[in-house]
Amino acid sequence: MARQLDEQIAGRFPVGQRLRVLDVGMGQGTQALRLARAGHQVTGVEQDAAMISAAREALAAEPEGIRERVRLVQSDGRDTGVHFLPGSFDVVLCHGVLMYVEEPDALLAGLGRMLAPGGLVSLLVRNGDALAMRPGLAGDWTGALGGFDTVSYTNRLGMDVRADRLETLTATLAGIGAPLHAWYGVRVFTDTAADDAEIPDDLETLLACEERAGRTDPYRQVAALLHLCGVRG
Repeated sequence: MARQLDEQIAGRFPVGQRLRVLDVGMGQGTQALRLARAGHQVTGVEQDAAMISAAREALAAEPEGIRERVRLVQSDGRDTGVHFLPGSFDVVLCHGVLMYVEEPDALLAGLGRMLAPGGLVSLLVRNGDALAMRPGLAGDWTGALGGFDTVSYTNRLGMDVRADRLETLTATLAGIGAPLHAWYGVRVFTDTAADDAEIPDDLETLLACEERAGRTDPYRQVAALLHLCGVRG
């Protein structure tokens, strides 16, 4: 996904431009720190106290020049209008968040207002059109049958969450003034790997396969996750 995001940033902004990035639901700060290291000014928003503590710890280990480019805000992301002025950011990330939001339209509308003209919004969501794939590949036929006609599922943490369909999010992005510009699949071949699986020796080949599949039909359509990129008009 990082490669996909970098591709979209490189195609939209001049090389070397220091971008204003908002990362909503940043977790432990993996993407926020990566983009700060690339020279961008990053604001990370996270609700979970443990996650934001981990992000602060990771940030503290960075050189001063990187630390001063990152601001951390503890919030659930639905009150961006309280913390920031409209049009304050060139890039807005919302990765792995929407599955925990029962009614995401208001959150997405708020993120759209944060984008400057020409700005990029990047969403990573569970693919609601492929919920039967994981149980089917695992031989759980009852689970596979149940995945065809729903956008609800139980994640690996045992939480009941929701998925999003490409068609629905395409309409939502158009409605918030940031129409879909590009979309990718993420975890096409590797979704059934165990969380504690060892890193394979041929990791680069694996990543090349995932990257190719993530931009190629029909493979991307059955990916576990969808990465959608919209552009503010």
